[in-house]
Amino acid sequence: MKKIKYGKHCNLPAAIILAVFAISGCNKLNDLGMGLLPAGDLLDVKNTVLKEDISAYTFSEDSVNTSNTYKSLLGSLNDPVFGNTTVNFATQFRIQAFPRYGTNPEIDSTFLYLHYKTVYGDTVTTQRIKIYELKDPIYYDTTDSTGKTSEYTYYHDVDLKSKASSKIIGQLDFTPKIALDSATSDTLFQVLKIPIDVSVAEKLIRADSLDLISSDAFLDYFKGIFIETERVNSGTGAILTLEAAYSDEYEFDGSALVVYYNNDENKAKADTVPDLPHLNMAYFITQFSARVNSFSHDYSSTQFHSNLNSETNKDSLIFIQALGGLESKIHIDNLSSWKDSVVIIGGDTIRYGINKAELIFQVDTAITDVKKFPPPKQLLFIYADTTGRQFLPRDYFFSPTFYGGTLVSSDYTYRFNITQHLQQIIAGEIENRGFYLTTANKNSQANRVVLKGSTSNKGVRLVITYTKILQ
Repeated sequence: MKKIKYGKHCNLPAAIILAVFAISGCNKLNDLGMGLLPAGDLLDVKNTVLKEDISAYTFSEDSVNTSNTYKSLLGSLNDPVFGNTTVNFATQFRIQAFPRYGTNPEIDSTFLYLHYKTVYGDTVTTQRIKIYELKDPIYYDTTDSTGKTSEYTYYHDVDLKSKASSKIIGQLDFTPKIALDSATSDTLFQVLKIPIDVSVAEKLIRADSLDLISSDAFLDYFKGIFIETERVNSGTGAILTLEAAYSDEYEFDGSALVVYYNNDENKAKADTVPDLPHLNMAYFITQFSARVNSFSHDYSSTQFHSNLNSETNKDSLIFIQALGGLESKIHIDNLSSWKDSVVIIGGDTIRYGINKAELIFQVDTAITDVKKFPPPKQLLFIYADTTGRQFLPRDYFFSPTFYGGTLVSSDYTYRFNITQHLQQIIAGEIENRGFYLTTANKNSQANRVVLKGSTSNKGVRLVITYTKILQ
């Protein structure tokens, strides 16, 4: 199980951060860092581009946390490059107050409302979802033996269907909607209105005072629902970003299970109030409801499938996908050759000071439609230690802006300043055991991107700016 460590901010003195790291006995010049260079000693500033020493391989992501994410997802997508991705969803509902249905409540109907604003894919393919009641609980948090509470963790390959009953309590065929002036996101909420079997409303109305004495008691009585997405086998399909968690700040924010009913008290009012509507009782998905996604991927029809999870053949293209999808393992060889920097020429000592190291990844806009399938707004370039654990480099903690990784829309590149990290490798503080390129938002956005590998024209490259200093 790989985890990224977001360590403490590195509050390094400027003189250390900008120090020139020495490199000895090196005939191959690379630009890796910013140095404090005396103006009188400055001889020349140059740069070199490394490509041949860079290799990239496509691997499946693992252990992506899908518990109580900022946004929840739902849907099935047939991606022309990345194959099929199907997303399921399970959630709890919480009571806001003691439900009072009045005298002799009569059920009219029950609907599940799921709000969304963002679509990744198309808006012409019809999809089908099925609703089941959970028979096993899902958890928002957990408490250990010392009384410490922490979030309960589910990962993207969790088998949610095994936690649900076999009876379908709701089903809907739908085609996603979106504003006409937008490819992916609406300015207004769209809604899926799913009819729910009357047995669910009957169960909610039958709940006695002990079942409603607390939220925990209610969640034990009605554990929630599982929403299964039927895989799209024709057409592109889409993944919806749900506005699942309700907030008191916004009247239409969030999603809910709503029971529509009548009772004796309301019927009595109907004699004096014409067209009196039925009553309703809402059970909301709140920010404290457990919300869990499961993601499944099928890459069997993709061009990279034969090379997936292998370092046998160097990839000419780099495939990056969120939702427990794909990451790239990157190797940058021969960095250890920078450990010696002193060169004696004509009795003069020359040192090579590394000013900056910028790693550049180019989006391949020919193989993928970046308008229909927008790339991720940010990627992460991380490194692995001897145990395989993943860490963000020192440059990120110096300044996320300095580190970079955001999509440059003017030329469709991702640029990483990894100067300090490479200085650490050169100084022998960190082993060069490879890097990983992955999405910054792994669990609540469906974006993916194809990048050019080091063997491609304008592919991944490391641009090193260095200065020769006469001592």
